[in-house]
Amino acid sequence: MIKILLTGADGAMGKTVIQVVEENKKFEITSGISKNEILYGNFNIYDNFNKVKEKVDVVIDFSNRIILEDELNFCKKNSIPLVLATTGLTNEDFKKIDEFSKYFPILQSSNFSLGINVMEKYIKYFAKALSDFDIEIIEKHHNKKKDAPSGTAKMLFESINSSRENSLFEVYSRNENEKEREKNEVGIFSLRGGTIAGEHEVIFAGNDEVITIKHEAQSKKIFAQGALKAAEFLIEKENGIYNMKDFLK
Repeated sequence: MIKILLTGADGAMGKTVIQVVEENKKFEITSGISKNEILYGNFNIYDNFNKVKEKVDVVIDFSNRIILEDELNFCKKNSIPLVLATTGLTNEDFKKIDEFSKYFPILQSSNFSLGINVMEKYIKYFAKALSDFDIEIIEKHHNKKKDAPSGTAKMLFESINSSRENSLFEVYSRNENEKEREKNEVGIFSLRGGTIAGEHEVIFAGNDEVITIKHEAQSKKIFAQGALKAAEFLIEKENGIYNMKDFLK
């Protein structure tokens, strides 16, 4: 049984991971990390990594970037793999992640849905094959999500851009913009409302034809299930950085 330290354990995604783990006999959550220290069911949630005393095989993080450095140091000290699902990471954060991956394996992704990662693979093909088409990205999430645009929207843009020889640039708003759309711009639009688990739409618009590729998350469970599969994949890996594309090979 794979023993998990769950970071962000009392958040919305943390509670979803707990629910999915309860339905899966391969995993057990032995402890958690959150800003509130409590006993949650049959495991302790701590407010500090230094308090963790239970056996841990892998850390799964659905929390906030503010604890990233403490988490990386904990994993380094104990040689524990990290499944990193935190969004809103900065360039400086990614530098830290890359540095710490020399000491333990890290699988980082902005989205752990298997469907969205397959979608990412195919939009790269479309972006290259339809080189004259304009591209727009629309993402929708619940009204509690703090970062915009979503990490997934950024991930989709980076995939598209890599297929166009990094010639594209993002535009996040066209309010009161009275100039025509530039050829190499990609509009990225964020909507927030209700309990939308997550929707991402990529539009390829050419002359007299439009192709739309859309992924809709109907519950948060798909992200939890993807993170658990990623954890199982990561356990036996050597130190270094991994992503969902490595897992899906």
